[in-house]
Amino acid sequence: MYRPKSTVEQWRIFQAVVDYGGYAQAAEKLNKSQSSLNHAVAKLQQALGLSLLEVRGRKACLTPQGEVFLRRSRKLTQDVESLEHLADILSSGWEPVLRIVVEASLPRTPLYQALTAFRSQSRGCRIYLVETQPSGCQAVITQQAAHMVFASRAYPNMTSLPLATTVYVPVCAPDHPLATLSGVAHTELEQQLELVLADGNEQEEGWARGEQRWIIHHLHDALSLLRRGVGFAWLPLDVVSPLLNDGVLVRINMANQALRKRFTHLVLPGTTPPGPAASLLLSLIRKYYDEQSQQADLS
Repeated sequence: MYRPKSTVEQWRIFQAVVDYGGYAQAAEKLNKSQSSLNHAVAKLQQALGLSLLEVRGRKACLTPQGEVFLRRSRKLTQDVESLEHLADILSSGWEPVLRIVVEASLPRTPLYQALTAFRSQSRGCRIYLVETQPSGCQAVITQQAAHMVFASRAYPNMTSLPLATTVYVPVCAPDHPLATLSGVAHTELEQQLELVLADGNEQEEGWARGEQRWIIHHLHDALSLLRRGVGFAWLPLDVVSPLLNDGVLVRINMANQALRKRFTHLVLPGTTPPGPAASLLLSLIRKYYDEQSQQADLS
């Protein structure tokens, strides 16, 4: 087993001597005797077999080797400080990891905003963000394998917070046969290839479906195919609005403009209350979803 020749304290003293310009100045700042600092640096140099500092008058100057070791040693002491800080954080109950699962067909701009705001306050908490299908959400919730699940329905015996209502609109490419028609009936839609985003959308009660269907598991794939003129799809309005404004996609002019909607629920699968990191993220999530709902009401 490898045994270190040096200690973190020796490297800290070495850095202090350099930073404060000499042994006497460093001793005063560290509230240590000058002889103890001399001894620590001498032992460090002896253990390494290298000269790191040389005294010129009253000033301690770095040797070429010392310059290299100074840069490397700063990372070492910073890493040790980070480890010790992490121990303080975890001992306070702060979660080291938060696992978040999102149903594929749900828009998530407010979630991204919440995560952006959370980052500066995360205190080292890692985020695992996973996209899955409704069946995957159900499995995660049953197994309590995530801290938060964004799903299109609530689950019995689980804490579920209604977050948002999402409007879905029919869209296609500008060169698609449906793009130039007015007053399109549902029977006309059924004659065209439909890209159905995930199995949750496919099974949505009241959403009539034609026989020509491709089941697409990722929004990116659906948008890529639509741009190429392949089929049409019902997609979240807030997702496709920029593409509609830029003329990349067009909204199909339906005879019956009744809106299709889907709800976003935040499910908390755990049986214990959220910890401090999860509670902070939850408050940010609710904040940004509330703001989105208020903006939708104004529009």
